[in-house]
Amino acid sequence: MPKAKLPRKSTHIDMTAMCDVAFLLLSFFILTTKFKPSEALAVQTPSSVASKVAPQKDVTQITIDKEGKVFLSFSDDAPKKAIMEALNTTRNLGLSEAELSALAAGPFIGVPFAQLKSLAAQPKENWPKLDNPGIPVLDTINNELVDWMRAVKTGFTGIKMNLLVKGDNASKYPSFKGVIDAFKKVDEMKFQMVTNPEGVAEGTELYRENMSRGGKSAEAAE
Repeated sequence: MPKAKLPRKSTHIDMTAMCDVAFLLLSFFILTTKFKPSEALAVQTPSSVASKVAPQKDVTQITIDKEGKVFLSFSDDAPKKAIMEALNTTRNLGLSEAELSALAAGPFIGVPFAQLKSLAAQPKENWPKLDNPGIPVLDTINNELVDWMRAVKTGFTGIKMNLLVKGDNASKYPSFKGVIDAFKKVDEMKFQMVTNPEGVAEGTELYRENMSRGGKSAEAAE
């Protein structure tokens, strides 16, 4: 007897559950992803072929803008309050507890000692908009970065500090020399230069970091 042919029916797959899972995963990644915050001090760093990612923890960073102004900033986990207290004591600045806390919570320091009180009185979100003259480093007799670096070393006692220098491509050499002179005065010559990496070799730490950011460039230290 001939076999009875069963009618062929089109296959139908309900994709509703799959779409729900996809949207849930997308929502999870959007909510948990940490995007790199915008920088309070924007500088155009020189390019280099680097293979290391700039450290993110226990960082003290010296930034030199295109006008040669020098700024000091720290990573969130740095002992900023201890640094401010050490400077207040050694320089006898007379800063109150509230002013020390305000300076420690700010995004950077870019004024002479005489202007720290007025800077502490400003909301920290306004600091990048102010006409910051920078930390004085050009006067070899009164290089204020020397005292800052002494306070930094005191604050980082017992903690391995990552010292970074980030200079604008158009920054002036005298400012850079003033920064290096301050390092020499406190016997702190181990630092890393932050650059804009180009032509990163495959398989390096920086290459993997770039790939994790979707191919975008990451700051590198040499």
